[in-house]
Amino acid sequence: MHREFNIAMPRSVNDVLINHLIRDDYEEDLCFALWSPSDGADRLTALLHSPVLPIAGDRQRHGNASFNPQYFERVCSLAMKERCGIAFLHSHPGNGWQGMSRDDINAEMRLAGAAAGLTDLPLVGLTVGHDGTWSGRFWAHVQGKEYSLNWCRAVRVVGNRLCVSFADQLVPKPEFRELFRRTVTVWGEENHANLARLRIGIVGLGSVGSVIAENLARMGFENFVLLDFDEVQPHNLDRLLGTTEDDIGKLKIEIAERQIRRSSTAAHLEIEGTSFSIAEQAGYRAALDCDVLFSCVDRPRPRYILNHFAYSHLIPVIDGGIAVRFKGGEFSGVDWQLQTVGPDRPCLSCLQAFNMSDVATEIEGKLDDPSYLQGLSNDHRFKRNENVFPFSSNLASLEVLHLIALVTGIAGISDFGVQRFRYLPGLLDADTERACRPNCEFAQLTGEGDRHFSLHGKDFGAEAARKRQSITKKQHNKGENYGGKSYMHK
Repeated sequence: MHREFNIAMPRSVNDVLINHLIRDDYEEDLCFALWSPSDGADRLTALLHSPVLPIAGDRQRHGNASFNPQYFERVCSLAMKERCGIAFLHSHPGNGWQGMSRDDINAEMRLAGAAAGLTDLPLVGLTVGHDGTWSGRFWAHVQGKEYSLNWCRAVRVVGNRLCVSFADQLVPKPEFRELFRRTVTVWGEENHANLARLRIGIVGLGSVGSVIAENLARMGFENFVLLDFDEVQPHNLDRLLGTTEDDIGKLKIEIAERQIRRSSTAAHLEIEGTSFSIAEQAGYRAALDCDVLFSCVDRPRPRYILNHFAYSHLIPVIDGGIAVRFKGGEFSGVDWQLQTVGPDRPCLSCLQAFNMSDVATEIEGKLDDPSYLQGLSNDHRFKRNENVFPFSSNLASLEVLHLIALVTGIAGISDFGVQRFRYLPGLLDADTERACRPNCEFAQLTGEGDRHFSLHGKDFGAEAARKRQSITKKQHNKGENYGGKSYMHK
């Protein structure tokens, strides 16, 4: 049984539904849609992708609205053919998150059994207020002909802007605290409530991810999912926020959680960490529980998976990377680039943030094969890992600004486009004209979720890290030293 339920839809689908359901005369209306599941570790999300609007004879409007049997039969036929779930939607004249009348409950309860029996997926119900705020619920099977109403935590509309309707009874607005008074003053209490209640996933808790975590903790964010299989090593100490030599050997997610708890201004804090790769099933499913993901990775396969999440699972991904250049063995420049990807935005593949041949190389385990790496030139991209803390911290702060724009749209901007800082000549460029190539395979799968395939499997790098950590743990237990320091955890 899932602990939590959510609903998400692309902005394009939202616009079709709103145009049909919200009437100038304030009367109610209804329609159906098809959805695909996004099955996370603790959350099931219904991804709406195909509105099924009524045609002549499908419904009756009389202040309220009701549908005729042939309409539901047509929807059921489509759902079975497409192997999708069924969503029933209707409008209310009020504003904000809408409750349900006894008639509403009875109507959806009558549909729940047929929908589940035909599709093997629960009926999803949605109500939209006249201001465009969605409320949603799942009808989960209990036993026999009994179905229970389960309110969703939130309904997300994903496009150039991320608009989230939260169920206040499940996710209360954050309590005001003097600790973040000046933060709230910048973008207002409503925007702060929308930001703070997002579940933020940070994939990679190295030099960039650790600074992002610190930013969000001080801003009052309440929900974090941390993904990183690696441990702190001596070469991390000049760039990894909050670490000391005493932390060598500890998992990076442990350090990140410690820092978040130290710095947080939120009254309530939830942190979930997984020491698995996003390419492994446990990490993959944990990431699907998030509303927004930060991509703080330096390999092609995680970027490929995150790009898939941004479109297929409707989870916006804020991605960044750093490229340091040398000439004749001396530093000659550095660029860092960042972008937010998801529906209505160009994807990481079309932006050439990764290529599929490199993804295949990593899947085969060659990036973790010393003999393969030794055969590459010293300046090969797989060997470039130079970086310093000022580069990482600047990129991290820019990525957080992308999140603020995405959710709040303050100052009238929600999309900065593709940004690149060039050390020479010291300018930040922005490209707002980029788009996916025609027939981009990622954009074509928008909202499809788990319907066709999943991308998790074996990760050689993560398995090697766990083997390394197991050996280190045995050394700890024996009280051996590492680098002149005791390796025992305190």
